[in-house]
Amino acid sequence: MQEQTSLFSTKIARNIALFVIFALGIAIRLYDLTDLPLEFHSTRQLLSALKARGMYYETRTDVSSEERAFAIQQWKFRASVEPEFFERLVAWTYQFTGEQVWIARIYSFAFWIIGGVFLYLLARRLTSDDGAIATTAVYLFLPYAIIASRSFQPDPLMTMLIIIFLWAIWEWSHNSRWIFVILAGLFGGFAIFIKFPAVFFIVGGGLGAVLSRGSIKEALKNPQVYVMALLGILPGAAYLIYGIFIAGYLGQQFSGRFIPTLFLSPSYYLGWMNMLNLVMGGLVLMLALLGFLFFDEKKRRFLLGLWIGYATFGLYFNYHISTHDYYSLPLIPIAALSLAPLAEFFFAKLAELTSTKLLRFSAFLFLGFGLIAVIWNTRNQLNAVDYRPEAAMWAEISHVTDGYNLAGLTQDYGARVAYFGWRTITSWPAYGDLLYSTERGGSRDLEEQFAEITAKKDLFLVTDFNDLARQPLLKAKLESYPIFADGDGYVVYNLMQD
Repeated sequence: MQEQTSLFSTKIARNIALFVIFALGIAIRLYDLTDLPLEFHSTRQLLSALKARGMYYETRTDVSSEERAFAIQQWKFRASVEPEFFERLVAWTYQFTGEQVWIARIYSFAFWIIGGVFLYLLARRLTSDDGAIATTAVYLFLPYAIIASRSFQPDPLMTMLIIIFLWAIWEWSHNSRWIFVILAGLFGGFAIFIKFPAVFFIVGGGLGAVLSRGSIKEALKNPQVYVMALLGILPGAAYLIYGIFIAGYLGQQFSGRFIPTLFLSPSYYLGWMNMLNLVMGGLVLMLALLGFLFFDEKKRRFLLGLWIGYATFGLYFNYHISTHDYYSLPLIPIAALSLAPLAEFFFAKLAELTSTKLLRFSAFLFLGFGLIAVIWNTRNQLNAVDYRPEAAMWAEISHVTDGYNLAGLTQDYGARVAYFGWRTITSWPAYGDLLYSTERGGSRDLEEQFAEITAKKDLFLVTDFNDLARQPLLKAKLESYPIFADGDGYVVYNLMQD
């Protein structure tokens, strides 16, 4: 794009725009930092929180042996699909800060911000400074991205590593320097190591970059391609071999991710669309798909590889892509990149129309107002619920039920009572789990399942009343037992008195 048709036509204007975008991106993510990690996929966040606490308590000598043993037991007991790298990092930081779970929020959004830097660099290579600024703004200020990038789970880290890989592989595709071969291989391999689904985006981006510079036949003659592939495969493959064949804890973790019958179910396709609508909205998705068409052929091949990678990912993880919105988190930088040429065209036209300093200043004000409006709306969303009082409720439940064995229907499969109440509970399946079991051809008998779960249990705790309302047979069963205790947000049924 020619300099005179650029909205951010000077280096000072570009630097100010980038400073404002990144400063506001950090500021909104710092808001309400110390609230409990329950605002976004609390089950997944508490899984990491319990693991990090167990790792931390394993190194402590200033706590009771009971607390130490419980924390370690909760860490070891809970399922591990991904390597516990992020949890280890947070647990190490606890050595200096004490157990402050909001530390994980800082790490998560720092990963996202770093990803934004490399996304800007990549978008500038694909389009222009104007397109890159717009790409970065979309990546940082999509409301879903703001919330998701603060979560204690490996996905923000994985997304950052994918973006750095894409930047490195695109640089390699243009100059073939060995430094980018090493960087692409290392960051691609690390992304797959952190979370296996990254392989779809790494392979898609890698194939797109290879095809943007030549044919597959030519690539197969290039030793650099084999070095990148080897570096990318080794970390994840080593973890899979260890987890499946040596330690054995990964054997069952990959089952249930692919359900062939879902391809015949409209709920799968509608669910996937609902997740996309939640993550970025139909308008952004439409503009991203249109923007993809504005790239030249070589760049379009690169972006096409990314979109195909995401589509293949969604077809393989068909249950989760249609029910778990954060599975589409890596699509955000892909969509933001795809929007770049449209933004470039829009800013060029806006630059032509704002021929005076007053009009140009007004354009900047309008753009700034849009960012502030998004930030304010997200701030209101974060401010809508204060989860801090829940810690006291779980502590109260722990005190009331002290000395009794618990079963129950609670949020997050008992993770809240474990983390905030330091109690173990045998969880009754949520309504969604019962539907999932039905999708996979399972069946259940209420009486048999109730007897199995409540065997040797004294009390049945209910805190998730919305889910209980979806299970009327369980509700009727529980109402046949006397109430042991109740309070604000919970009811405890006495299983010892039939």
